[in-house]
Amino acid sequence: MSFLSPEKTKSEEAAAEISAGARLIPRITIQAFCEHSQTAQLVESAIHDRRMSKVALTTHNGGIEGAVETYKSNPTPNLIIVETALSPSEIPLALERLAEVCDASTRLIVLGHVNDVPLYRELIRSGVSEYVVLPATSGQIVSAITDLFAAEGGAPIGRTIGFVSAKGGAGGSTVAHNVAWGIATALRQDSLILDMDLAFGTAGLNYNQDPPHGLADAVLANQKVDQTMLDRLMSKAANHINLLTAPVTLDRTFDFEEREFEQIIEMSQNTMPVVVLDIPHAWNAWIRHTLATVDEVVIVAEPDLANLRNAKNLADTIKALRPTETMPNLVLNKMGMPRRPEISSAEFAASVECQLLGAIPFDAALFGTAANNGQMIAEVAANSKINDIYRAIGMQVTGRQVSHAGGKSSSLMKLPSFLKKRA
Repeated sequence: MSFLSPEKTKSEEAAAEISAGARLIPRITIQAFCEHSQTAQLVESAIHDRRMSKVALTTHNGGIEGAVETYKSNPTPNLIIVETALSPSEIPLALERLAEVCDASTRLIVLGHVNDVPLYRELIRSGVSEYVVLPATSGQIVSAITDLFAAEGGAPIGRTIGFVSAKGGAGGSTVAHNVAWGIATALRQDSLILDMDLAFGTAGLNYNQDPPHGLADAVLANQKVDQTMLDRLMSKAANHINLLTAPVTLDRTFDFEEREFEQIIEMSQNTMPVVVLDIPHAWNAWIRHTLATVDEVVIVAEPDLANLRNAKNLADTIKALRPTETMPNLVLNKMGMPRRPEISSAEFAASVECQLLGAIPFDAALFGTAANNGQMIAEVAANSKINDIYRAIGMQVTGRQVSHAGGKSSSLMKLPSFLKKRA
């Protein structure tokens, strides 16, 4: 959306509606901080636009300062909308304080009361996604959001995270499902789990779901699958948790070409902020290709010699497959099993040469109860320290963090795209 005065003509607005009308905004989370009740009502009315049907939108009071206080102790959403009545000289400084407590991937739309072209240019140059002059229409706000997240040829919003076990039984699926739960509850964003072990997958069991359709229907549809069909095949497991489950049948073999899952993963990225891939412990063309193309790879291993050998082989191969991408990460599972000699987490990580994201302790009673009940660890034992480990893993692989203590940036947090330091 270009910088226009509130007197934007009806014909221009109608043209914008028509050009973007066919593009649904994906499942993103938007939080708006308004200074006036009329602005809050304006933003809330935008949710009735059909393009916003998948969006989770909430409004709050306080403008920029309200947003700063909120994000000192809370994760930031995909998009922040802030209203400000500050003068043009004060707005950049106020937004710098907001940038200090925001995650790197967050985008920002500013609603201002000053029609000032130099201010607009300065904000856009420094990374603010859009500056809209008030009074405005809900159509203008929706079009601004559409331009950011649903433009033709726009980059996908979804982050793909692949979990793979170094050895059968290491618990890669359990870690993937619980990390997805941690991401969904901490960030309050929709997550999609793809259970790619079509013959023996456990996502349905672990979430106590038995949907009639799932990932196999999408894969076997070949080129006929589209976004509408994919949405229909998804099942809702919990708040912000969506599944594409495995059929878990042996009446046929599941042999696929190298790029068989590529289209489904790309479509998932276009509509879901987080896509968790539960990749089976096997080695074939499509698994190799998937591990080479996802945003983050997490190797899950137990602390013994066979796992160490396999994890090292996996890590070296993945690094060679994606030399310019992020390095694979490591999660150690079932640590501290009674009477079992084990390799220390520091020694294991050093040998594999991967970043250790977390070491999950062995607790047969807790994990057995969760598995038998079809529940996540957080549902069985909400106060368990293991939940903190899963959340920490989730925040690392999504490039996010849960808390910005005291408003200070974490060493893991990059400066948001808006208001990068100017030379």
